Amino acid sequence: MKSILEEMTLADVRDADFRVAVLPFGATEPHNLHLPYGTDTLEGRCIGRAICDAANAQGGRVVLLPTIPYGTETNMNQLPLAMNLNPSTVLMVVKDLVESIQRAGIRKIVFLNSHGGNELKPVLRELHGQTNSQIFLCNWFQMVRDHYHEIFEVAEDHAGEMETSLALAYFPEFVVHNDDNTLRADAGSRRPMRFEALNEGWVSITRPWHLLTTNSGSGNPHAATADKGRAVMELIVQRIAPFLAELSQAELDDEFPFA
Repeated sequence: MKSILEEMTLADVRDADFRVAVLPFGATEPHNLHLPYGTDTLEGRCIGRAICDAANAQGGRVVLLPTIPYGTETNMNQLPLAMNLNPSTVLMVVKDLVESIQRAGIRKIVFLNSHGGNELKPVLRELHGQTNSQIFLCNWFQMVRDHYHEIFEVAEDHAGEMETSLALAYFPEFVVHNDDNTLRADAGSRRPMRFEALNEGWVSITRPWHLLTTNSGSGNPHAATADKGRAVMELIVQRIAPFLAELSQAELDDEFPFA
């Protein structure tokens, strides 16, 4: 069964009788000097394809919707062409899309978020009680943290080892190299802040990336490999595809999703 709405016809959709819709959220923003502006969007698309195809192979009826290519970029507003949607705008866009999905008879929706600036949990809270749909959120980059250091050497923040590895594995044609085949990237170092509480994460701010980084990279990408990208994708699929298949088969009732 086909999983990707962009590649389907109306007849395909009618025959499929989808029960779950996956809506990926990306962004358009710089990713150091070696990765494209569409990195988050490309990640959302390739991860979405992998998990939906695997879920349908396990008996699910899951459709992957087109990835939203814009996200919240207010803290990158000093970097060129970081294309911002304010959180309030994201909420309005999502409301309209959820209504469209629900009109198609699909009441189980999974937001697959590929951009750290997209704070989508407040959207779920806002929509709770306003829609008959059940909405779930997966920030895939957070979901792999417990096994991160089994695959990668350096902690990831933005355009580092994990994102670069995924790019090398799934969209290598967009990764820029020097003549000696090294990445055309800086080391992704971050400028420390004045207060221990901020550096340790006890207190947070929205970080201005033109002050935090040199070229928007936060996390060293130079140990990245395509094999590492495939390994983290395998972990993501192992964790999310069975959930999507099970969700597809679950009946909605007044106590859903509680046992």
